[in-house]
Amino acid sequence: MKVPQLRKEEEVKTCHGYTWSDNYSWIHQSNCLEILRDKSKLNPEVRKYLEEENSYTENNMKDTKELQKKLFKEIKGRIKLEDESLKYKDRNYEYWSRTTEKGNYSKLIRRKIGEEKNETYWDGDIEAKGKKFFNTGDLEVSNNDKLLAFSVDDTGSEYFTIYVRDLASGKIVEEPIRETSGGVTWSYDDLSFFYSKLDNLHRPRKIFQHILGTPVTEDKLIYEEKDERFTCGLGLSSDEKFYFISTSEHTTSEIYLIDKNDKSLTPKIFIKREQGIQYSINSWAGYFWMNTNKNAEDFKILRCPHSKINEWSEFIPAKQGTLIGSLTFLNNWIIRSEISDALSKLYVRNFKTNEEREIIVSEEKVISPGISLMQKNKDTDLIRIIYESPKTPSRIFEYNLKTDEKKLVKEQEIPSGHNRDDYIVERLNCESHDGYLVPITITRHKKTKLDGNANLLIYGYGSYGMSMSPAFSSSKLSLIDRDIIWATCHIRGGLEKGMAHWKNGKMMKKKNTFEDFIECANFLIEKKYTSKKKIIAFGGSAGGLLLGYVVNKIPNLLLGAILAVPFVDNLTTNMDHSLPLTKGELLEFGDAKHNKEHFEYIKSYAPYDNIEKKDYPNILITTSLSDSRVLFDEPTKYCAKLRELKTDNNFLFLKCEMDAGHSGKSGRKSAIEEIAFDYAFVLKVAEKLS
Repeated sequence: MKVPQLRKEEEVKTCHGYTWSDNYSWIHQSNCLEILRDKSKLNPEVRKYLEEENSYTENNMKDTKELQKKLFKEIKGRIKLEDESLKYKDRNYEYWSRTTEKGNYSKLIRRKIGEEKNETYWDGDIEAKGKKFFNTGDLEVSNNDKLLAFSVDDTGSEYFTIYVRDLASGKIVEEPIRETSGGVTWSYDDLSFFYSKLDNLHRPRKIFQHILGTPVTEDKLIYEEKDERFTCGLGLSSDEKFYFISTSEHTTSEIYLIDKNDKSLTPKIFIKREQGIQYSINSWAGYFWMNTNKNAEDFKILRCPHSKINEWSEFIPAKQGTLIGSLTFLNNWIIRSEISDALSKLYVRNFKTNEEREIIVSEEKVISPGISLMQKNKDTDLIRIIYESPKTPSRIFEYNLKTDEKKLVKEQEIPSGHNRDDYIVERLNCESHDGYLVPITITRHKKTKLDGNANLLIYGYGSYGMSMSPAFSSSKLSLIDRDIIWATCHIRGGLEKGMAHWKNGKMMKKKNTFEDFIECANFLIEKKYTSKKKIIAFGGSAGGLLLGYVVNKIPNLLLGAILAVPFVDNLTTNMDHSLPLTKGELLEFGDAKHNKEHFEYIKSYAPYDNIEKKDYPNILITTSLSDSRVLFDEPTKYCAKLRELKTDNNFLFLKCEMDAGHSGKSGRKSAIEEIAFDYAFVLKVAEKLS
């Protein structure tokens, strides 16, 4: 089959005294955000090229068709298709969710407390019927239990439309509200709800109140964020006395407070924003509680009485290298979390005695723990604690905070069978290029020999302070059971070891993220987990930026790479301040448009701009036409340039989903199909098709 070729049309670019050419920039359309809403506005020539790439990929992957079916069956076989969540007791109803064997989406169910009749108040399969893509942003029942406000994105563009349904009649009772960010918050009196509207650049910078029974055109503007770097949202306090408006970009936040009895809904600033200072606010038991990094790099928790606002006292002190999480309140207890060395811990504090202890969830060392409340009423000693690990499916316990007793109430079932003792989970520490220790979580089958002969999938992200938790994934077992070791690298750019771990992996230290990953690969070779040309790298979105750098820097070390919705033309995107995310990320990556030093640094590592005429590993690139976060043209032009310059005969496939968004196609079946395709590529390049 003929290899697709994207037409070249040179554009000469200049900035800060530099001049360079881009042969594929023409595919970016000035009306790119309109394409997210209406795919018919896509340049026909570009559409034809994407279709050719999809055909080329499908043709070259046809030898994996049976394998894909086998993988699909395996992955699906590990999912309990008929399943129910545990119940949550609200004021008048118990709420839970259900999945069915044939369904692709969840059903939401409730039952009046003390009665036996169940009511399915949301059926995702019915709602999604006839739609090529379907995603819900929010599903919120009013406090009086009569109305359901929900938001839907049916293109993948993350433009959500809000609807309100009368739960008794099943009818839509309000005018749809279009082009929102998807979040819905009911007012305490149920006479209105709040939502944020997306501006013309897809940024949520206005919060409106919609009063039931009135036209959308009369919705009241509650708050407008003037700084284009910031986006905003509205939430409720734990004691249900206040509304909180939070506005932030990645490094700085600001909170506004509205008393629920204030009929004018006038936001009052809590603490004025200060560059680099992040804080969040809650209200409980007559106190305001603040989690902040001011004079506490890894955060601390302060509190002050409502009657003496801003007379703060320290409640949880800062600990260097330990990220202090937020608080969950009950009448007699406070539960919180900490993260250090890429591991989370849970703590509970007695409100009356102020004594605190760690909640020991499991004897396993490398786990991902969490908590959830069982009921709306906070006068209880019971909560649910959840934990999972790379080898242990999710286990949920009912936990008595007073007696320290726990009872297993739900365990993730693997219908096709799973023995966690067949797997080994290890935590390693790799010394990076500058001596910094980078944690690595290894998951492997106990039969896999550590003699350097095993293939290894190395995964990383490393941006925005996003931490990679050591969670369970039943789909990964399809690779691990085939002698492929899975290594998650907790590289700088995340928050796994506190704020310094993030700060030293962004801006003018961004290359630490990439070099950490490369050193992890070399370390795993040195320790005989794998060998040169046996490593497949995997990363998505900003993790695609990571992989783009890595395949440019160490192509001869890798056997293959999967770049999912990859941020690979980051210099162009960084300089285009009309794109949805760019301005909010200037303090994550820098401002190449206005700062020469930033420009030179970003240009030195930008994947697209550093493709060279040399051999590259086998590469699969995935993208989606309606992706609003990483526009499809980035991975598309990256593939075209790579195909033009690479000197090898290795695979280079581009797969563009024509009806999907940043997270891929919607629905359970489609999600499994996408994983099966990616894993089939891994096994194809590892020559394990049988």
